[in-house]
Amino acid sequence: MKIKRNIALSDSGFVFDPSSGDSFSTNPIGLEIIKMLKEGKATQEIKASIVKEYMIDEVSFEKDLYDFVEMLGKLKLTEDAEKKKD
Repeated sequence: MKIKRNIALSDSGFVFDPSSGDSFSTNPIGLEIIKMLKEGKATQEIKASIVKEYMIDEVSFEKDLYDFVEMLGKLKLTEDAEKKKD
């Protein structure tokens, strides 16, 4: 799954979709996840990076990661969500 190229991100966690005009905010870890998705990193890479950096429980984080990625799709911020819309 990859974040659409036109999604704008700020360092403060502001997420803007210029195609819809929608804006969202996220916490620092959410922003980090979105940046990694935008770079094309796989969810397994993201999970390994976050678990290592923040020393959190891998099982709990994996569920949270999949929930977060699913929410991004529902907000139409991912390329996959854009393809499903067509």
